[in-house]
Amino acid sequence: MVTDGRIPHAILLHGPVGTGKFMLARAFAQYLHCQSPTPDGEPCGKCPSCLQHQSFNHVDTLYVFPVVKTDKLKEPISDDYMQDFKDFVAVNPLMDFDRWAQTFDKKNAQPQIYVYESEKLEQRLAVTTTVSKYKIVLLWLPEKMNEQTANKLLKLIEEPFGDTIFVLVSDNPAGILPTIYSRCRPIEMKRLSDDAVAGYLMSQLSVDHQDALAIAHIATGNLISALRSMDATSVSRMFFDYFVQLMRLAYMRDVKGLRQWSEDVTTMGREQEIKFYDYCQRLIRENFIYNFNCPDLVYLNRTESEFSKKFARFITENNAEKIIDVMNKASIDIGGNANGKIVNFDVAIKMIILIKNF
Repeated sequence: MVTDGRIPHAILLHGPVGTGKFMLARAFAQYLHCQSPTPDGEPCGKCPSCLQHQSFNHVDTLYVFPVVKTDKLKEPISDDYMQDFKDFVAVNPLMDFDRWAQTFDKKNAQPQIYVYESEKLEQRLAVTTTVSKYKIVLLWLPEKMNEQTANKLLKLIEEPFGDTIFVLVSDNPAGILPTIYSRCRPIEMKRLSDDAVAGYLMSQLSVDHQDALAIAHIATGNLISALRSMDATSVSRMFFDYFVQLMRLAYMRDVKGLRQWSEDVTTMGREQEIKFYDYCQRLIRENFIYNFNCPDLVYLNRTESEFSKKFARFITENNAEKIIDVMNKASIDIGGNANGKIVNFDVAIKMIILIKNF
């Protein structure tokens, strides 16, 4: 679009979370402002404009993003949190909204783009560009605007200043005001491939190839989820240990041990118990597939894979679906505030029967 001189005044980059949409938006803005772009369509990375972009200091690039109200900031705008935003993007270039929300002192507040932002933006866009041909507005998560804010922004998009380009970056385009959506050039970004996610984990974090593929498969193209899995390694190990313990005690018909197991699992708390049973269901599915001797279809890390060499034969068409049903029901019951010890012990007793029925 830049090469052909056909740049829309409003672009909407949208697609799944964790695909690097905001990184692309920043790269596009930098390329558009670059004073010496390369022949193959890249910003040079060395000119004053590129250096300013890399440090978030380009005077003709404006950032808009969700913020929160506080006792001191009754009418907050993005500029009030700009240093926090710079620090956040430096560590989280993939733009994890949940982590952004956690950076605020007011933990229960949901960051959003307030109407004051549109008013301030209109004032800033009325000023002529300083060093560039275009002023560029990078707007992260337009779906976080309330209707009043969106309507004010709509006016700016409908009647844009001639030197202004809007780049909206959305995780949920269905949540954007339809009139705004209809005035943007939508560009959809697809989910990342498992190989791409695994490649990132291997190159950037030195993750083992098998572990990286297993994490990538579970993340379903979401690099943010993959990185969260890396952060939760100790939790995953705990889930694995509880799973192994359950299956071994059930195989030995150790009722006393299973009662203690059910009490131990309960101490994790409801949220972790639900995640544990989700993990168990995945492991049962993977062990069922393991029996088909098709390594390309199995996504287990090294520890799980080593265990499955001997365990997978116990998971067959006779019991796989029944075990998953039991665990899924347990997850639902715990989520509905059922007594964790009773639910977990019920699962344990049923495993005695199901693990033998293969």
